[in-house]
Amino acid sequence: MGLATRRMALIVLLFATALLTGQDRNSEFFFIQLADTQFGMFSSDQNFQQETANYEFVVANINRLRPRFVVITGDLINKVGDPAQTAEYLRITSKIDSSIPVYAAPGNHDVGNEPTPETLAYYRQHFGRDYYSFTQGNLHGIVLNSGLISAPGKVQAAADEQEVWLKAELAKAKASGVRHIVVFQHHSWFLEKADEPTQYFNIPIEQRRRYLDLLKASGVRYVFAGHYHRNAYGRDGDFEMVTNGPVGQPLGTDPSGIRIVTVRDAGLEHRYYTLGSIPNRYPAPAGGRGAR
Repeated sequence: MGLATRRMALIVLLFATALLTGQDRNSEFFFIQLADTQFGMFSSDQNFQQETANYEFVVANINRLRPRFVVITGDLINKVGDPAQTAEYLRITSKIDSSIPVYAAPGNHDVGNEPTPETLAYYRQHFGRDYYSFTQGNLHGIVLNSGLISAPGKVQAAADEQEVWLKAELAKAKASGVRHIVVFQHHSWFLEKADEPTQYFNIPIEQRRRYLDLLKASGVRYVFAGHYHRNAYGRDGDFEMVTNGPVGQPLGTDPSGIRIVTVRDAGLEHRYYTLGSIPNRYPAPAGGRGAR
């Protein structure tokens, strides 16, 4: 091979490497997860001044950081069907820049600990769909109404419809070859271990086993939830269950905050930031404060 040919081969190799690197960089993005804005909880439904302050601060940071999208994993309000709490949540959410999609899931304080046809109707009328999917880059998101799974007794037909839809949606997503299929919901399947006993903050183990088998067989590796009002992390093999702390009132030692999730071809990386430690820009400089 002559010198000119070797030089040309080297140039082609360098160009191809730069192109691939650029493609990898373009496929990387981040989104922000919020949970439990829960207007009214701080004051036991007497007012929502603190929730307003917290959420307006979060929205200002969202508009500055400009994530690919925002997902809110339930308990948007504290009292099911409360018109004032609903209006305040919607008023502040509308301040998120219109170029940033917002995806919300219902929580038990939005549709009740035992959802009814009436609470589902209220949610759908005021907040929108209670289960659906979306695609952003190399991520296919599935938003579930976990109340239909946790306590389906009074809305069994709706629960059955969601399950049929979910199976079809997972099959479609898997067949598409999308890199990441990620589920967003309010209740966690489990907090730390897949076989942990049933309690208020997880999904009953009978339903849990069936759905976990379905999700894992369909290639789901990440589920993001709220409900716990503090952070928790669990694994079942390579399946990761991420339970996020609240924008609203905390119940544990984790202060109110948000989670920033970076999406790369190789996987998702995430970190919880308290309201006082949200970075000025993202990716954050090394050594920034926050909590995992």
